[in-house]
Amino acid sequence: MSFTGSTKPLALITGAANGIGLATARNLAAKNYDLVLFDRDQPNLELAQAELEKLGAKVQIHNLDLSKSHALEGQLETIINQLEIDALVNNAGVGFARTTEQTTLDEWELTFAVNITASFLLCKIIVPQMIKRGGGVIVNVILAIVIFIGIAWFWGDDFLPAKNLSYGIHPTEISKKMGLQDGDIIVALDQKELKDFFELESKIVLEDPKTIQVKRGDSVLSLSIPTTIAAELANANNSTGFVVPMFPVIVDSIGKAAVVVEGSFQKNDTLLSINGESVKYQHEFIEVKKKYSDSLVTVIAKRGMDTVTIRTLINNKAQLGLFVKLPMQLFKTVHQEYSFAEAIPTGIQRCFTTLDNYVTGIKQIFTGKVNPNDSLGSLISIGNTFPSQWDWERFWTLTAVFSIVLGFMNVLPIPALDGGHALFILFEMITGRKPSDKFMEYAQIAGMVLMLGLMLYALGLDFWRLFK
Repeated sequence: MSFTGSTKPLALITGAANGIGLATARNLAAKNYDLVLFDRDQPNLELAQAELEKLGAKVQIHNLDLSKSHALEGQLETIINQLEIDALVNNAGVGFARTTEQTTLDEWELTFAVNITASFLLCKIIVPQMIKRGGGVIVNVILAIVIFIGIAWFWGDDFLPAKNLSYGIHPTEISKKMGLQDGDIIVALDQKELKDFFELESKIVLEDPKTIQVKRGDSVLSLSIPTTIAAELANANNSTGFVVPMFPVIVDSIGKAAVVVEGSFQKNDTLLSINGESVKYQHEFIEVKKKYSDSLVTVIAKRGMDTVTIRTLINNKAQLGLFVKLPMQLFKTVHQEYSFAEAIPTGIQRCFTTLDNYVTGIKQIFTGKVNPNDSLGSLISIGNTFPSQWDWERFWTLTAVFSIVLGFMNVLPIPALDGGHALFILFEMITGRKPSDKFMEYAQIAGMVLMLGLMLYALGLDFWRLFK
């Protein structure tokens, strides 16, 4: 149990002096928990202690800076080993809403130390204790939930309903086979309206819909989705996806790489052709550029009511040095804002939806629906998920996703992971005897070899994709 003379369960909460940490402490105190609070804010920590003790909880506070958790490892072990922790809430976290140029190395290291390293270290110390006692709760997922709540509260949501793509879609080779055509407007999957066009592919892969509804002219058609579609879309060799939106090529800005020898590009120019070949839509623009890579070309563009001619260079990377307007800029979007109270359930839902989608993906690999060679990746694949231009919303979203993935992986019954330790404890509980030290040693080695093998396998797949 918790403190001497107490029969209450005991919860350890980091970042507990204020905010979500303190709110969690109040909630647990009301549910008859004793509390151990970690925070670097000593004055507010003492105020929190006084408040929580009035609620009937016994409260122990520790003024600790978890950004220095590595140096504090011995002190943390001493504190925790004197107690019997029933619940761990890894709530402490920091973040800096700045661009890459504005963020210092010290700020980056601080973020990683508090948000990742401290949570890992506390789990490392507490998990063996919990396993020996046969139970306990670790809320590592709180990091992902807090991040998702923050994203919803700060940025809200922007959706592009599929029905708002007024030019429709351009099918790739995958979707042509099932009957989709240029200009089709996707309206629903299995008769359920597609709220956000950019969720289309993930819904097809993860939710396994049977039909897709499209508007073609004045008619609405229902087309069958092949059962092989998820495997085809998951194939790492497939870079085209399911469909691409059709939209005109309208200049948003001109980059420094643009090389114009005659005439000029201006913002809001609509490109019509390159060397006489139509580039009315973005997918045509991409294909035609490739044909004239490293060449001078003649571009026809519409400027207001006039038509202009521009001589320009397409470089060896098939680029004109132009930035064009994207679908979110061209079509009617839906923006949804959340109050802090509304952001909380939204963040929780996103966390568990993300976890569910990840587990579904794992199931598809093990059931043979998706080839692991097509879906696994390492640091290179992770790097490719980041945008070319820094985006804090994207960064925090990916941080939350990786936190969930790492948490799930850690509970798998593999020796050397927490799930493996739990498996051995379960074996001991069932058989009444503890595995031998030699067996445990070999099992740990086998677990490490397995994990390293998987990492090398994933890295090898990334290199194979790069150089094939």
